[in-house]
Amino acid sequence: MNRRSFCLTTGLSSLALTRLLAQEQKTRLPAKAKRVIYLFQSGAPAQMDLFDHKPHLRDLAGTDLPESIRKGQRLTGMTATQDRFPLAPSIFKFDRHGNSGAWVSDLLPHTSKIVDQLCFIRSLHTEAINHDPAITFCQTGFQLAGRPSIGSWLSYGLGSDNENLPAFVALTSGKGGQPLYDRLWGSGFLPSHYQGVRFRSTGDPMLYLSDPPGVDRETRRRMLDDVSELNSLRFQQFQDPEIKTRIAQYEMAFRMQTSVPELTDLSSEPASTFELYGEDARKPGSYAHNCLLSRRLTERGVRFVQLFERGWDHHTKLPKKIRERTASTDRASAALVTDLKQRGLLDDTLVIWGGEFGRTAYCQGRLTKDDYGRDHHPRCFTMWLAGGGMRTGVTYGKTDDFSYNIVKDPVHVHDLHATLLHQLGIDHTKLTFKFQGRHYRLTDVHGKVVRDILS
Repeated sequence: MNRRSFCLTTGLSSLALTRLLAQEQKTRLPAKAKRVIYLFQSGAPAQMDLFDHKPHLRDLAGTDLPESIRKGQRLTGMTATQDRFPLAPSIFKFDRHGNSGAWVSDLLPHTSKIVDQLCFIRSLHTEAINHDPAITFCQTGFQLAGRPSIGSWLSYGLGSDNENLPAFVALTSGKGGQPLYDRLWGSGFLPSHYQGVRFRSTGDPMLYLSDPPGVDRETRRRMLDDVSELNSLRFQQFQDPEIKTRIAQYEMAFRMQTSVPELTDLSSEPASTFELYGEDARKPGSYAHNCLLSRRLTERGVRFVQLFERGWDHHTKLPKKIRERTASTDRASAALVTDLKQRGLLDDTLVIWGGEFGRTAYCQGRLTKDDYGRDHHPRCFTMWLAGGGMRTGVTYGKTDDFSYNIVKDPVHVHDLHATLLHQLGIDHTKLTFKFQGRHYRLTDVHGKVVRDILS
């Protein structure tokens, strides 16, 4: 009897079989990280206003971006019809910080204090030039919808360390900007068991967490047992693995009725926590609150936490808008890294901060001395990483004097994904799933591990 027949005839669910096969597919690399917190800044932060210091632009303010620098790069419909491409130097002050001497603008005073814990990558680049395909690409490794998100791949490959919470949780914050679709934390063609679970900011953290009026826990347990029996009969008839997934999800939901309220109850947090994260951490739905929840989820063994912060799409009035974004996010981002380190969790937790692409050095729209906007720019942008076996106090990669082209150590989004999986003990070429006759993976047929940024 082959293994598949044995598993089915002995009652092992196809869901468990899928997990087993996933474990066989990934190689046994030494893992530096056990979990990931991805602080995704949706809308694309302007790298030259935050991290990529370009003082040379001050002498060229208002002059056109040289054609030799643009090199015929495609433009979005928002600036393609502009007669000119006047250079807009950042109006913000930059300084070196920490023993590493990392350049950070005065928009990020809290991040400036932790630069020696960070690894900056200034030379990231991507393929998409518009938000939706670019965000989808960052989350799934492909510009078109339908493939599994990073968290789903990790849930599939590594499973969960806590049977009472999902392996993959999504949190959203911020207003305006690009919409966030459920597919960004979806499982694509993987079994739906591996999709992310989104926590809400109002009412119950999750839909249907509370029992209906008049239904006590004992009654709910009997109902689930009866539904499970019916689903099991259905599975015996059709052998559809999604039926077993449904049974597992019902059971997880039942357990989460106890685990989630305890997770989201911040009353046990000491005053020092809110001194670190700020008082906004008490407000459900805020970025600071979600950063604190990320730490609490990580403590409880959740494999992947995806935090989306909207509002970084600054085509006009960038100085005003970027001040608002950084004021809402800087303290909490730095606090999360500090908090994880204080609790001994940073060494095996990989924290990632960044958006879907960068911003142009030239101005979109009207340029004045203290006001400008920037268009989309996929050729180069900056992210930072912390913990999880990354080198600390390092700035990797280099762009030209216009923060327009990469001149040293380019890092593609596929390379970032390959490196992330490597730190979790996975060979990105081996974690695959067969769908419609082809073996798919997060990095498609691309990606290389960026070993120079690994400790």
